[in-house]
Amino acid sequence: MTDLGGFRDNVARVDLGAGDVDYESIDDEDARKYIGARGLGVKYVFENGPDVEPLSEENLLAFMTGPLTGTQTPMSGRIAVVTKSPLTDTVTDSHHGGWSGARLKWAGFDGLLFEGKADEPVYAVVEDGELELRDASHLWGEGIHDTIDTLEEEVEGAYGKNLSAMAIGPGGENEVRYGCIINEDDRASGRGGTGAVMGSKNLKAVVVKSSTEMPKPADRETFMNGHKAAMQAIQESDVTAPNEGGLSVYGTNVLMNLTEEMEGLPTRNGRFTSTSTEAEAEPDEPNIDSEKVSGENVEENILVDDPTCHSCPVACKKEVEVDVHHKGQDLNVRMESYEYEPAWALGPNSMNDDRDMIAVMMDRCNDIGIDSIETGNMLAFAMEATEKGYVDDDAGIDWGDIDAMTEMIEKIGERDGDLADTLAEGQKRAAGALDAQDCRLDVKGQAIAAYDPRGLKGMGIGYATSNRGGCHLRGYTPAAEILGIPEKVDPTDWEGKGELTATFQDLHAISDSFDICKFNAFAEGVDEYIDQYNGMTGRSVDEDELLEAGERIYNLERYYNNLAGFDGDDDTLPDRFVEGAEDAVPAGGGIEGELCELDAMKDEYYQDRGWVDGVVPDEKLDELGIDLGPGTGVSASGAASADD
Repeated sequence: MTDLGGFRDNVARVDLGAGDVDYESIDDEDARKYIGARGLGVKYVFENGPDVEPLSEENLLAFMTGPLTGTQTPMSGRIAVVTKSPLTDTVTDSHHGGWSGARLKWAGFDGLLFEGKADEPVYAVVEDGELELRDASHLWGEGIHDTIDTLEEEVEGAYGKNLSAMAIGPGGENEVRYGCIINEDDRASGRGGTGAVMGSKNLKAVVVKSSTEMPKPADRETFMNGHKAAMQAIQESDVTAPNEGGLSVYGTNVLMNLTEEMEGLPTRNGRFTSTSTEAEAEPDEPNIDSEKVSGENVEENILVDDPTCHSCPVACKKEVEVDVHHKGQDLNVRMESYEYEPAWALGPNSMNDDRDMIAVMMDRCNDIGIDSIETGNMLAFAMEATEKGYVDDDAGIDWGDIDAMTEMIEKIGERDGDLADTLAEGQKRAAGALDAQDCRLDVKGQAIAAYDPRGLKGMGIGYATSNRGGCHLRGYTPAAEILGIPEKVDPTDWEGKGELTATFQDLHAISDSFDICKFNAFAEGVDEYIDQYNGMTGRSVDEDELLEAGERIYNLERYYNNLAGFDGDDDTLPDRFVEGAEDAVPAGGGIEGELCELDAMKDEYYQDRGWVDGVVPDEKLDELGIDLGPGTGVSASGAASADD
């Protein structure tokens, strides 16, 4: 057990097949070594074994909070969902905001571990330190919005007051490999297929009911000093300042215009680095303008509200309302929120700049329960595959065809038709089925995000070495390359990006384990982290010890993946981005000729990590105190020396 502050020392282990619930404490050493949320979740999943099939009943699905979740700590409304991904076959953790993480802590839990598979659909109700399974047969097949409305009635609570629900839609039920979990209508644990794992277990939803009961700091003075410093940093930041900073005013989509201007916005399935460059290169084709789907455009025309998550002064969520005429119907859609990543994936990457229909598509993805980033990428993949003849014209999708895009979103969720069923498998498997390898824009099976690695070299090594496949959130180097945080670096210079990426990866492993929003890193630093963590838990860690914990968590994930069969050969990028690749497409516009120097960055990164060709050597495991599993059998003597 642990008596560290910020913990309830209570985890529910649920055997869905038997319908049994056991309650267990958290090992104190684990709480100290792996912090919480992401770190502890990965340890539970590691102990369950890296050889399980992701969509089998043997896979473990963990909902985890951290020691700062649900406290006064700014931006502490997060929850981590950790499992083995059906999209990538790696370990994955996917986080969402809102209020469910805080309420789970207030309801008396640090985490929920779901094992096995229920005979019939069920949902879990969590309240007052107990978990109950209830029949969900009447909800199976329902979309997220209707499901959550029904659960609000059945559990007799009220959203925004004492109730949260995390649910899946048809996408998860039909095991779309990027099925996601939606919290309170529109906050998604989107990446990696956590919703598909939930569907494979016949688990429709997790409902949390609680009063507000924030954990008390073990050392209030230290905690409040850190809290005060964190709030001041947030208020003084040009990015996060409430009602003034770019993130607060425009939401995450403040990045659309910025990334376009610096030639970092993958367009037409990543063939071009901006919409303007595409228009210059293809003047006879229908062209688009990314400004039409930017945060500034959204704020001026369709923004209706600025809701926020637990304990967050920034309020980056941008709720929009649109009225559209679609396929003979007048539709009114109000949704939260118009985020940068899906706006790019369903927008410029798919050659679409219809702002209002993108809102409709995001809402459809959320209601169906499929990752809107992955879905937009899949549509762009299908468009290029159609253009190149891998998909017959009568079955395929043309660039920017909003009617076909919207219809295909619904078909993917239901696996309705051959193409939709193929696209539901994700890019790696779909490319194999269609013999369309040159259309892929994924790493380890998960599609990349809205940053072009020809223009933002840090994202190149970041995508390649992400432990959960193509991802911008394992180590967010655009903070330095675009926003100049903690200092501005040249986005097209590859040197130093391996070390920078490893540092960001370790820092984000810490914040994900606390569990607090990554956006706090636009303002806060390690000092604020240390004071809030020490104050809440009663510990006295210093900077070195905290950073080592982040390194330990990242190495544990890599170790899991090594045991699952991954090594440096899997740390790749799509060929069109990479220097020396046969299908490379050099950048145009203001960074004409740029390609990603992946091999050089990998060498630098592995040297900084102390890995051998992407594998954690046993000496590194010993150094970090990772005493789980058999070891990788790799010796550090094979690593490059500092002089090489």
